[in-house]
Amino acid sequence: MLYLAYQTHADIMLPVRALAGAGLNALAPWAASEDLKILRNLTAAYELIARAGLTHERPPYGIDAVRVGNREVAVREVALDATPFGTLLHFKKDWDWAQPQVLVVAPLSGHFATLLRSLVRTLLVDHDVCITDWHNARNVGTHEGRFGFDEYVDHLVGWLKRIGPGVHVVAVCQPCVQVLAAVSVMAQSGSTAQPRSMTLMAGPIDTRINPTKVNDLANMRSIEWFEQNLIARVPLRYRGAGRRVYPGFVQLAAFMAMNIDRHRKAHLDLYEHLAQGDIEKARTTKMFYDEYFAVLDLTAEFYLETVAWVFQEARLARGKLDFRGERVEPRAIRRTALLTVEGERDDICALGQTAAAHELCRSVKPYMRRHHMQAGVGHYGVFSGRRWEEQVYPIVRHMILSSE
Repeated sequence: MLYLAYQTHADIMLPVRALAGAGLNALAPWAASEDLKILRNLTAAYELIARAGLTHERPPYGIDAVRVGNREVAVREVALDATPFGTLLHFKKDWDWAQPQVLVVAPLSGHFATLLRSLVRTLLVDHDVCITDWHNARNVGTHEGRFGFDEYVDHLVGWLKRIGPGVHVVAVCQPCVQVLAAVSVMAQSGSTAQPRSMTLMAGPIDTRINPTKVNDLANMRSIEWFEQNLIARVPLRYRGAGRRVYPGFVQLAAFMAMNIDRHRKAHLDLYEHLAQGDIEKARTTKMFYDEYFAVLDLTAEFYLETVAWVFQEARLARGKLDFRGERVEPRAIRRTALLTVEGERDDICALGQTAAAHELCRSVKPYMRRHHMQAGVGHYGVFSGRRWEEQVYPIVRHMILSSE
């Protein structure tokens, strides 16, 4: 009923948004006049109504070129591998010189991998970059089977091997746990494709440390409660009809509820920018929410296993995480350098939760390990924005270069 109720509301709002869009297009030429403030106010309201909805398709990365030195280098997207649940996407540059290969592992937590567009663009200057481009579970037929924690790790191990020996891996947020598990499994098996370096950024390695609202919410209810109240079946109109999912719109609502005043103010400011004709400020806000309101559904099994194993039980940190029936042993990692990065003001993944990886990876030599706490940033500031580019990225780049 949860998904059906959402879909019914979205269907009802569709003609309302269409009418608002039509009114915006009709009045926009007149509203440009300085003397017609009332029309500018009206078109601003129309635009907010027209934008008041979610999308469920991946936005474009829009990275067509990057500047390397004094040269503008063309970039095109190439799928190196694909499964029903994700694509190993390569940002192939028109560039003849070899650069360190990096796999960026994107979160699977309600948004598309394009949320890391800024991080990818920055990395591309000095590196050969691939990303885990996860698919929307509501578009994956039930005949494709399950996709849980083990299947996620399987994908990572397979894609690291596909890229080949010498790769570096950068994980952002939620998949830090799965990346550490994958690298551990590869070390335990003696794989020649073990990454040269592993950068874990703002990830919940040990959620028992400095619990945040996210951690508290995960522990307020039993896993049975999450399954009964937050899991829904995909409606018949989609390819994944009947698949049990954790809907992206539910995750978005949870994120927004954590900072509802901030989002309300952002939209009030957007209205003012539109009404006053401040196009540049309005464009910045619209770009953010175009990405933020693009949501994808997670398979029920992946969501429930992540809540239980990572946030409620902290299995990896407690040495009790199994993969395909075998215990995961981070202490088996010896050849992979480790960098952890945390944000001082991160209210999603608190200080200490990611740094906990160092205690688990105790076989990694001290000179191959480093931790960085970035002052003055919250969760998203760790991997996007000015401080990411000017202060965090140079440390990530140095770790990769020193591990080559």
